Amino acid sequence: MVEVEVTDDTVKVHVLGGHRLLALRDEVTLDVGAIKEVRIAEVDLRPPWIRTPGAFFPGAIAAGTFRGKGRKEFWDTNFKGHAIRIDLAGPGYTRLVVDVADPGAALAELTSAVAA
Repeated sequence: MVEVEVTDDTVKVHVLGGHRLLALRDEVTLDVGAIKEVRIAEVDLRPPWIRTPGAFFPGAIAAGTFRGKGRKEFWDTNFKGHAIRIDLAGPGYTRLVVDVADPGAALAELTSAVAA
């Protein structure tokens, strides 16, 4: 699970608890201007196949950085329907899929930051 912190022009995604060890990251920082779309993640969505670094146990957890054809994604989810999907433009990550305590509130906060 993560906490999402939105400031004027940046979003920090803080990885919580033992997921830091699995994801091998404490946080991911991105530009609000790089956000193309924010939505509730589909439960059947799966990460690209190449982990660099991270952990993936099918149906249980995806945590870390994953790469595919032209994609670099950060995942931290247990696949239980509490994830949001943030699609990005830019040279860094192309997508984040992360579990949050309240997906609706996180979605509203990020959508409002992008609209501002």
